[in-house]
Amino acid sequence: MINYNFLTKTPREIDQLIASRIRSIRKRRKISQKRLSEKSGVSLGSVKRFEQNGEISLISLTKIAIALEIEGELEDLFEEVPFLSIEEVAYAKD
Repeated sequence: MINYNFLTKTPREIDQLIASRIRSIRKRRKISQKRLSEKSGVSLGSVKRFEQNGEISLISLTKIAIALEIEGELEDLFEEVPFLSIEEVAYAKD
């Protein structure tokens, strides 16, 4: 059973937030969607869909991050996740 904390964002909201941040980076670097598509090897339709809806495959997101020279942000994802309980600390030692 999945427990959702209703005080946090939904998966869709998180996806759209990430897409918005990527779009903002693309625009401030003055790269068109078409040019990003060419640089990343991700289809123009996928780039547009991602920026509009937040929908994209992980491999395409990685390609876009590399094209924008922000792949380090993905590499650092989940790097320092805090423990939620003492039991989790104990399990991590195995």
